[in-house]
Amino acid sequence: MMGQTVCLCSRGSITIDNKKYYFIQKLDEGGFSYVDLVEGVKDGRFYALKRILCHDREGRQEAQTEVEMHQMFNHPNILSLVAHTFVDRGGKSEAWLLLPYISKGSLWSVLEKLRDKGSSMPEKLILQIFHGICSGLKSIHEKGYAHRDLKPTNVLLDEDDRPVLMDLGSMNRARIEVRGTREAMTVQDWAAQRCTISYRAPELFSVESHCIIDERTDIWSLGCVLYCMMMLEGPYDLVFQKGDSVALAVQNPVAIPQSCSYSEGLQMLLSSIMVSNPRERPNINWVLDQVQDLQSRSPNTHINMV
Repeated sequence: MMGQTVCLCSRGSITIDNKKYYFIQKLDEGGFSYVDLVEGVKDGRFYALKRILCHDREGRQEAQTEVEMHQMFNHPNILSLVAHTFVDRGGKSEAWLLLPYISKGSLWSVLEKLRDKGSSMPEKLILQIFHGICSGLKSIHEKGYAHRDLKPTNVLLDEDDRPVLMDLGSMNRARIEVRGTREAMTVQDWAAQRCTISYRAPELFSVESHCIIDERTDIWSLGCVLYCMMMLEGPYDLVFQKGDSVALAVQNPVAIPQSCSYSEGLQMLLSSIMVSNPRERPNINWVLDQVQDLQSRSPNTHINMV
């Protein structure tokens, strides 16, 4: 729905689709976008207003794509879009996306708090949250798309610890056929810009000149998210922070610390997801089956390897 009237009034209110919202406070700021907390004047509910700065036609098209990605899904584990509009102010174009406000914040912020307390996430909760993330991802993959930037900061948790996938701005068609060196470089450059380095799949670091990139890049990132829930840091965060090569590190099997206190089943699941060769990496249905299997059994039991 396009909003006809948009005004930033003195009282700090905006109007989208003839509904008025008051500005409450800033929530987040990125390279090209700002997120503000706003309150619906009529319904008294809180919303997150994401404002994307569109510097050119390409930027506007990317914002339009993000809107369309939200509209494609109606799933409890994918962030819905309440309303949107494009605003032209002072020669600059902005896309405004009105999203539900999820107060608990990102999975990353929850994990950080646990780490600061010297605590950890119970296995049952890891499986519950991970199951929801997988369900959202399955919905994306079933429609023939991939998320491409799955990471703990792009997963929101509501009051009941239900995970909600957000930031659909990097999404594209799941299957990318690469024909030739030039196309390979294009995909590689795109990945360098859009896929966070420490969660980026190995095949995106040096794209082969004749290959197929598919939704299994998300499965790798999913493994990194699971690792992060278990260890309270991503598997390649330290590599990146030290300035070492993540591209090199992802070629080796992920090392699970000896001190890991989670069940063998959960550790086996992690190892089976984080496979460097995409052709040997499982799909989302297999992962979901394993998660449900682990949820239905007590800890310390073996996982069924395919």
